[in-house]
Amino acid sequence: MTDANKLIVLDMAGTTVADGGLVERAFERAAEALGVEPGGANHAGKLQYVRDTMGESKISVFRRLFGTEELARRANSAFEQAYAELVDGGLIAPIPGAHEAVEKLRADGRTVVLTTGFARVTQDAILDALGWRDLADLTLCPADAGGRGRPYPDMVLAAFLRTGAADDVRATVVAGDTAYDMLSGRRAGAGTVAGVLTGAHDRATLTANGATHVLDSIAELPALLAREPGA
Repeated sequence: MTDANKLIVLDMAGTTVADGGLVERAFERAAEALGVEPGGANHAGKLQYVRDTMGESKISVFRRLFGTEELARRANSAFEQAYAELVDGGLIAPIPGAHEAVEKLRADGRTVVLTTGFARVTQDAILDALGWRDLADLTLCPADAGGRGRPYPDMVLAAFLRTGAADDVRATVVAGDTAYDMLSGRRAGAGTVAGVLTGAHDRATLTANGATHVLDSIAELPALLAREPGA
């Protein structure tokens, strides 16, 4: 295999992990903890913003929703606790074929990194719940890349720098289910930015934000890369 497509950076929730709407459920708990009552216009507006910004670092979302750093951190803490409790309750599962896709990518000599907009404690809870601690070569959250999550390119570039898997950032493949995943990949200079239709955003949104390919599922990624020039 040549240097092409040697580093694979995959999103988790919505891309490799099906969480059954747990982000919204955890947000509702966090909002209630800060006095935002369900059923009101304020709650509805904030929930819609959470939906619109799927894929972005959660602390960044809460900073914009609640206005001050103190409130944002309180909301984020409540969110992370609620999400971890829901994960512990067995309400997540792998996207069908995701585990096998990561194993195939690695068997083909590619380096795989799993990334998330969640905090490390939540990412670890998901990995433990799925038994995925050793599935990928590396896992990253925003704090591992200096604190900035998507749509910034930082996690993709951190994966590139930490793994040393490729000599050129254009040999990086980024895959995710949101507009922010696409933007992050394009801003990092990845040669392939693949959107998947198992999560938050549709084909038109993914394409408009820079997807070079749109797949029905991450399970299709190994076959796509096997067809790419220089694979």
